[in-house]
Amino acid sequence: MNNQLEEITIQKLPLVVMRGTVLFPGMTMHFDLAREPFVRALQAGMDADRRVVLVSQRDPLVEEPTQKDLYSMGVIAEIRQVLRTPDGVIRVLAEGKTRVTIETAYLELGEDMTYPQADCAVREEILPDAEKRTERTAVGRCIKDAFQQYAELLPRMPRELVASVVCEHDEAKLFEHIVFNIALDYPEKQLLLEEDDWNERLKMLLQILADEIDVLHMERKLQEDTQANLDRSQREYYLREQMHLIAEQLGEGEDPASELEEYQDQIQSLPLDDASREKLEKEAERLSRLPMASQEAFVIRNYLDTVLALPWNVSTHTKVNLKRAQGVLERDHYGLQKVKERILEIFAVRSLLPEATGQILCFVGPPGVGKTSIGKSIAKALGRKYERVSLGGVRDESDIRGHRKTYIGAMPGRIMDAMTRAGSNNPLILLDEVDKMSNDFRGDPSAALLEVLDSEQNKAFRDHYIEVPFDLSRVLFVATANSLDPIPAPLLDRMEVIELSSYTREEKFHIAREHLVKKQLAKHGLKGTQCRIPDEVIYAVIDGYTREAGVRELERMIGTLCRKAAKKIVSGECKKVTFSADNLGEYLGIQKFRPDAQSHEDTVGVVNGLAWTSVGGVLMPMEVLVMPGKGAVEYTGSLGNVMRESAKIAVSYTRSVAKQYGIPEDFYTNRDLHIHAPEGAVPKDGPSAGVTMATALISALSGRAVRGDVAMTGEITLHGKVLPIGGLREKSMAAYKAGIQTVIIPEENLPDLEEVDTVVREHVTFVPAKTLDTVLETALVPEKVEISNVTAVQPEMCHA
Repeated sequence: MNNQLEEITIQKLPLVVMRGTVLFPGMTMHFDLAREPFVRALQAGMDADRRVVLVSQRDPLVEEPTQKDLYSMGVIAEIRQVLRTPDGVIRVLAEGKTRVTIETAYLELGEDMTYPQADCAVREEILPDAEKRTERTAVGRCIKDAFQQYAELLPRMPRELVASVVCEHDEAKLFEHIVFNIALDYPEKQLLLEEDDWNERLKMLLQILADEIDVLHMERKLQEDTQANLDRSQREYYLREQMHLIAEQLGEGEDPASELEEYQDQIQSLPLDDASREKLEKEAERLSRLPMASQEAFVIRNYLDTVLALPWNVSTHTKVNLKRAQGVLERDHYGLQKVKERILEIFAVRSLLPEATGQILCFVGPPGVGKTSIGKSIAKALGRKYERVSLGGVRDESDIRGHRKTYIGAMPGRIMDAMTRAGSNNPLILLDEVDKMSNDFRGDPSAALLEVLDSEQNKAFRDHYIEVPFDLSRVLFVATANSLDPIPAPLLDRMEVIELSSYTREEKFHIAREHLVKKQLAKHGLKGTQCRIPDEVIYAVIDGYTREAGVRELERMIGTLCRKAAKKIVSGECKKVTFSADNLGEYLGIQKFRPDAQSHEDTVGVVNGLAWTSVGGVLMPMEVLVMPGKGAVEYTGSLGNVMRESAKIAVSYTRSVAKQYGIPEDFYTNRDLHIHAPEGAVPKDGPSAGVTMATALISALSGRAVRGDVAMTGEITLHGKVLPIGGLREKSMAAYKAGIQTVIIPEENLPDLEEVDTVVREHVTFVPAKTLDTVLETALVPEKVEISNVTAVQPEMCHA
């Protein structure tokens, strides 16, 4: 072979060293780059003419190679593309251009050189002359035959590649098709790269293929032998099983000594007291003396396997990070600031005292406000395993404590089953719907929970099936409930109750915009550019199509809009759907709920009251009509007993101040009063409508109109004092939605204004009232007007 090469000018280029990879001229290849010096060399090449020298190192494990660790020949490559992955690795797409000999590699960096470089000379290739052309053609044909054998032994070989190799007549392209597309060891590829003579290079490739064919033949033979052994082993297994069944029929079991030894080793490794360890060892010894196929042996073996599967020694290492925990809670849930603050306090305590126990939370609130998802977020923020135990409909004590193992089909209770599934002795277990448990002749499951949720007793919780004490003190229990009334007092005493109120209109809007819309768009395969749901549409859906405490129905409505949009886009009617308040009825139908009725005019005998319902606050107008009569008082509108008593107090107070407001003092003898709360089919009860009734009575009897832009709430006494009420946050939101400008509240409710939404505080004026004098002075118009009657509509079941 002629090795005399034409003298070429030495070039200095950035040097990139690769591990286990060889690039050929004309070959385009991806490779990853992580070592910082070579990343800088790559950047230098990109900043210059996009050329670098790629050379492989002899040992891929060397982290800081010197020139002796490099092969003497590499390739000048043109960098086509550079991408940086999230884990910091550089992914490079390069195309080989020319072979070069590495004369000197500069790998030691200093102030005068910030990246590796190399002096390299272009290496010319020796093409065969006319005399060797026949030899080259013959070698090419041999390579085709060898590659076909290679492809037959390698079933994953693409058919297109085999066809392109067989049909190729140019030996150089034949070489490229094979070397570029099959998996060869990098030393073999380097030898092919370093060979100058094309004929010799083809012969080397033929020899490599022959060696690979021998290896594949050997692999196939080994696989066939292995399969034969497997078939023989399977046959032997069936024979042994038959022998085992025959031995069982004859009452001759196998020697259980090895099984006993295995159980004893596992029992010794458990952190048990002496009595519990002795009990389990006795059970294992009993098993060793029983026939393998007996029912009692099956029961004992199942019992031991269940006990040993519990996470006695397995803990989840948790390191509390308050900022990370707060970020998880804020990302997963909007609002609920008091709940998040309490959870962060627990995290802070866990950070100071990781082994702290005794914190058992119970989230109480209406459906759909996120009680269950908060439990999952707490587990994520703490880095603990999460398991949910649904208690809805549980009425058997054995569901909690398990069954005695002597019963057929016995199993552990739900608590121990959750511990096994968690695989950790300090998970977060969510006791969902703890208020939905009931009891019958089989026991009271809520009583069984008393020990589970008592931090002083659950250190040695005994499940009926397990029978040995298990430490539950490291478990973080979180319970959820819709109401506290069904929960027995002893069980409630063991939990710290955190109330989650219903979402206000603004909170629902933010949840929908920041979470629900994105979730539903992704769920229905839509992009934000294909389906647009503006803010006014979200408000319209909240006000006109949903009436709930949580956001589940709101999410369903948004999902309906996404489905409508998907249908239009797929059918080709349009490429983008934009909803508006005007065309919302076309997609969701007519509005299911109408806005709260409100008297916008100053009217005699009609007052805008405020009421709380399970789905938020509502406006509750109160009407009073005065008629000639004998002093009878009529109540309509499905008023409850407490509300009727408030009306009687209002009548008595009106009699006491009749002279002050120009009311005939004998009105109760010659006038009939009719008190009505519109929408009579909706039951109403509660004491907070007292100020509303008193104001309506005095207005109707005195002829002084009530301001239409004022709403009020509060309980009254016989002497005219205004007592505090609950649900101010929801009631104030209802007033804001209805366009009310002034809301009269009890003076003692002033601290509750901190919980009122900021947007409500900015647009509504709150007037604190200690007595009814303040209420009447604010609500009544000074001059007298004609008595008129206005009918109002109240859309919700409410509690005043």
